[in-house]
Amino acid sequence: MENSKINIVVVDDHPIVIEGLKMMLNSQPHFNVSESFTSGSEIISFIKSNKVDIILLDITLPDVNGTELCREIKKISPDISVIMFSNRSERSIIMQSIQNGASGYILKNTSIDELAVCIKGALSGNIVFCNETKQIISRPSPTDLPVPRLTKREKQILQMVAQGKTSVLIAEELFLSPLTVDTHRKNLLQKFQAKNSTELINRALQQRLIDE
Repeated sequence: MENSKINIVVVDDHPIVIEGLKMMLNSQPHFNVSESFTSGSEIISFIKSNKVDIILLDITLPDVNGTELCREIKKISPDISVIMFSNRSERSIIMQSIQNGASGYILKNTSIDELAVCIKGALSGNIVFCNETKQIISRPSPTDLPVPRLTKREKQILQMVAQGKTSVLIAEELFLSPLTVDTHRKNLLQKFQAKNSTELINRALQQRLIDE
């Protein structure tokens, strides 16, 4: 192997994913997938006695959570760049991975060209994300959003929406017109920056504005 080659190890519990990555990455002029593993314990043993530049690490492994494994790898070999490579697209998991020392987070539907750019970026000391991951982390999480100020009527209607009541039923119980209730519901969606009632209820629950 040429000295200029970037030494890559893949850790994933799906052999077909490993074979696909090997084929794609080894076709690139500066990459070499030197080894692959399907469990976390195997990679820990390997890095203690082998030089590795990049580890592409899945989140879901049979013996360990990938984010915890990332932290363990960085304790043993701080110079290794660990890039999480997963189907999991939850913002919380992405941020947890970075907090545990990952150099990036790439989704498995990423193109080989984008993956190659990210690998090179990680080796340069950057935190790297594929385009889709960038979009996910750029969106504020519910806990990042300011708690909206609600009127007494809005709080009433919000609680009734959470109970699954329709605008017509809410209108009957509160002696309002359905149009007035719909107006309140639209205002609630705007205040919570929610796209629909499900998102509205989830955000209100997370901000403890309604009872579960």
